Amino acid sequence: MRLGLALGYWGRGPSADHVPLAQEAERLGYHSVWTAESWGSDAFTPLTWIAAQTSRIRLGTAIAQMAARSPTTTAMHALTLDHLSGGRMMLGLGLSGPQVVEGWYGRPFPKSPLTATREYVEVVRQVLRREAPVELDGRFHSHPYRGADGTGLGKALKSITHPLRAELPVLLGAEGPKNIAQTTRIADGWLPLYWSPTRPQAYEASLGDLREGFLVAPMARAHVCDDLAEGLLPVKAMLGFYIGGMGHAARNFHADLMARMGFEEEARRVQELFLAGRREEAVLAVPDAFADEISLVGPRERIAERLELWRKGPVTDLLVLSPDPHTLRVLAELNS
Repeated sequence: MRLGLALGYWGRGPSADHVPLAQEAERLGYHSVWTAESWGSDAFTPLTWIAAQTSRIRLGTAIAQMAARSPTTTAMHALTLDHLSGGRMMLGLGLSGPQVVEGWYGRPFPKSPLTATREYVEVVRQVLRREAPVELDGRFHSHPYRGADGTGLGKALKSITHPLRAELPVLLGAEGPKNIAQTTRIADGWLPLYWSPTRPQAYEASLGDLREGFLVAPMARAHVCDDLAEGLLPVKAMLGFYIGGMGHAARNFHADLMARMGFEEEARRVQELFLAGRREEAVLAVPDAFADEISLVGPRERIAERLELWRKGPVTDLLVLSPDPHTLRVLAELNS
């Protein structure tokens, strides 16, 4: 199991720690570093900045949102950064949810998410392979565009720039069972939002028999500390926001996922409190057991024991979310 560094997206502004953390992770032998986006900073620009100040560590988006760019635009970003970094790019994509897609990007959330995702990946693949002009008679991503409001003058085009790697890895952030199952067929890897090494049954039906080389790269907050309850608070704060605030009361993929993992009553309670404006209570209502399952928190000896659980399953890459260089060092030592 390889280690990656997950930096997430910016808050109010850029973090001065991101480049030093990436450089430290590279020095420690981490395989990859990953950036994200929500409705603020984008995923590709910080990754390019990091690429310019590192030399070996792989560079991934976890995740770049599909609604933010057309698939050809995303492919342009990926092939450009792959060239500039000497072939280190890994493209992680996600559909997001109706709240973000319609509220931030001003686009309709696709009525058939599986089809939209499949078409998006197909267009990206065509651009990167550069075997012929991009053509797809799709429901959501037709190339050339054939809509009734078009001019009819669109021409199928092939990238001017020759991609460095035709098979640049494409990973998908998928949560629903059908979406996960499709991911194993059309992508090179899966970026789980929550992964519990003690509940493999939550994913078995969707994962099936994974082909050789398929990446399973969950993100986990990590912190080496003596006080477990205090160490879990940032995990619970993240969960409270995602489960309570990242979606509508009637349609929240994160809450649905927590429910499928055995915490349905607790997920609905967190959602209820958060949407009522009682955010501190929502965070405290997140069960310690769930927060603990999906993270690596506590004294070194405890993390060492729990790390063994992560190694036993299908996880190929553990993406560590931690702003603490000491924690990064301890994990590198334990995983060596």
